[in-house]
Amino acid sequence: MNKSKAARPSRPSSAPGLAARKAAARLLAAVIDARTPLDGMTDAEHGHPQYRALDGRDRALVRAILVTALRHRRTIAALLARRLEKPLPANATALSHILHVAAAQILFLDVPDSAAVDLAVTHAKEDPRTARFSGLVNGVLRALARAKDAELTEALATTADAPDWFAERLAAAYGDETAGKILEAHRHEAPVDFTAKGDPAPWAERLGGIVLPTGSVRVERLSASVPELPGFEEGEWWVQDAAAALPARLLGAMRGMRVADLCAAPGGKTAQLVLAGAEVTAIDTSRNRLARLRQNLDRLKLSAETVQADLLDYQPPAPFDAVLLDAPCSSTGTVRRHPDVPWTKTAADIAKLADLQRRLLERAVSFVRPGGMVVFSNCSLDPQEGEALLAAFLSDHAGIALDPVRPGEFAGIDPFLTTEGTLRTTPADLDLGRPGVSGLDGFFAARLRIKR
Repeated sequence: MNKSKAARPSRPSSAPGLAARKAAARLLAAVIDARTPLDGMTDAEHGHPQYRALDGRDRALVRAILVTALRHRRTIAALLARRLEKPLPANATALSHILHVAAAQILFLDVPDSAAVDLAVTHAKEDPRTARFSGLVNGVLRALARAKDAELTEALATTADAPDWFAERLAAAYGDETAGKILEAHRHEAPVDFTAKGDPAPWAERLGGIVLPTGSVRVERLSASVPELPGFEEGEWWVQDAAAALPARLLGAMRGMRVADLCAAPGGKTAQLVLAGAEVTAIDTSRNRLARLRQNLDRLKLSAETVQADLLDYQPPAPFDAVLLDAPCSSTGTVRRHPDVPWTKTAADIAKLADLQRRLLERAVSFVRPGGMVVFSNCSLDPQEGEALLAAFLSDHAGIALDPVRPGEFAGIDPFLTTEGTLRTTPADLDLGRPGVSGLDGFFAARLRIKR
């Protein structure tokens, strides 16, 4: 399509839905161009002003547009490129974001094509950077709407919806077949998992879900917001991905043990440790995150000592029997829930985070008595933050040994055990027949024994 003749920007329009599309394009620009995480910008209290100015319905629409545009970014780009006579100029980022916001609606959302196109054209006209391209926007998007039924399936089958660096690292770590399954899983919204304080079966029935082999409750689509669900006020369960619920269980029987939960907020693992009978000290560097942890424990009617401290400086008054370190990481295992992650992180970020995890693990093992345990875990898919880090750490510490997790040690664990006895989950695991109920967050976990 040829661009239209130069045109002056039109006066601002009050067209219904336009503010939401403008907000979506602004936030998409922040993710792609400035590598700004999406969650912070869409926080109801502290998020981007353009997002907070919207009502609840438009906020939900913006979120839907953004996660869809990010989950399918490369497919959208490929289909848009077929409509263009030549690639957009490198500096035409504002135009690109307007097109991606509209294309996400046309290809994947329940929005009338005409509304998506008309609002994009109006948006382009009102932005001085894109006003002269409003004719191009109109022509490209109308052509896309006409072609989507014929072209979308083939485009999805032949496109990897991830930045090259991320897709290449997945293939190197897991092989092309598994990497492809992981990337396909990332295109789908993750189900919601719950950890129940008691028997999970009644809560699966009440919440409209199923009990997974690991004991978590899984719900494909919630019938209401989390605080409105039965059992929330009574503190009978908390939201926790089934994979995130596994590392705490690697500590085994904990009754009467003094256990530290490091990097503890928001507290799901702390709650598991308390329920298992441990005397728990929950440590986190953030005052606000610790406050949230205490609120969560109060709702669950559980208690733990909380300490605000930087782990690199912290020294416990006495050694712990065990430590759980769920370390800060690249979060590449959570892309189903956070599709901005591959677009806001880089390979250099993974290297920096792996170095931080190594230093935190050095501190964690120093907190534990001889004969005690450390469970190291994170929600990264990248071996540099998991398998490779652990191998290098153990080679440098003769007084610390891997304590392999045994098959059958607890329900549902066997499919996720490596030959070394560590734990590895990916979104390609736990195939239950359809994407809406399948998969897990990507997690790595290992249990260590202090020999010294």
